[in-house]
Amino acid sequence: MSESNGLTYAQAGVDIDAGNELVERIKPAARRTARSGTMSGLGGFGALFDLKDAGFKDPILVAATDGVGTKLRIGIDTGYVDTLGIDLVAMCVNDLVCQGAEPLFFLDYLATGKLDVDQAARVVEGIADGCAASGCALVGGETAEMPGMYSSGDFDLAGFAVGAMERGASLPANVAEGDILLGLMSDGCHSNGYSLVRRIVDVAGLSWDDAAPFGDGTLGQALLAPTRLYVKPLLAAMKVGGVHGMAHITGGGLTENLPRVLPEGLGAEVDLGSWTLPPVFAWLAEVGGIAEAEMLKTFNAGIGMVVVVNPDQANEVATVLAEAGETVVPLGHVVAGEGVHYKGKLV
Repeated sequence: MSESNGLTYAQAGVDIDAGNELVERIKPAARRTARSGTMSGLGGFGALFDLKDAGFKDPILVAATDGVGTKLRIGIDTGYVDTLGIDLVAMCVNDLVCQGAEPLFFLDYLATGKLDVDQAARVVEGIADGCAASGCALVGGETAEMPGMYSSGDFDLAGFAVGAMERGASLPANVAEGDILLGLMSDGCHSNGYSLVRRIVDVAGLSWDDAAPFGDGTLGQALLAPTRLYVKPLLAAMKVGGVHGMAHITGGGLTENLPRVLPEGLGAEVDLGSWTLPPVFAWLAEVGGIAEAEMLKTFNAGIGMVVVVNPDQANEVATVLAEAGETVVPLGHVVAGEGVHYKGKLV
């Protein structure tokens, strides 16, 4: 085949120049997330991080990975992609801090059929926002343009976070009967249950551009409220002492996630009347005819994080969390037994 008739990668659907343009566009976003320990910027084959410079003496590394799930579908269909990156970061770093770790750095993976530089740059700006709010450096990532793998306009996101703690500081630890459960309110559905959310929207006969029945703005905008970042308030709470465990309430709700931080032989008693079900969940439950048990096993139902605290220090921990901007709810306490026992009703 002659050179004039030879095929190019661009003709096969992959635009290397667009990828290079995206890297240049997002370099300022990555730079604004730099923190102590950051050693290199974007563009290398790998990212370097100096744990000693970050202040650790005998560190244990902790890693987490996650995605945004089918919430992406709403972002793609509405064009509101700017906060999806916050969701991506939050789903990873909120898990890290539950282990007792301080998030240090983050990498993202964006896969698409045809790279839209402007759209991708908006997503990465959101990732940088989430990293900056969590004290976590955006040190690298990968943009994969894969024609034939994704439909036109579609993309997928995955994130990878690494944190550290000093040896012996891992959580959960020392959880005991009588410990207090402090709930931190969520900012909506976060990034879980969206396959059911989308089904309920279909049942209701609504479109993303319709007014939200439970709040301000359009339905699409309301359902895209980003996942709350709990990292900095929780790190401050751990410095107080008495924090025995933390549970990020994601897929599986309180029912499945809270037992993950409880040792064998211990369960949790939760008073459902201790908080008011946020409007978005009340609407979903009503329109979908969702039973209470299903709500508590699918959605966060208004509680995005649970902190297990020594009773003697619960008030001080709650004060620190409130001063950091969290809405703190005394949910109940740790009891003998297994699983989560509910009393009262969601209202």
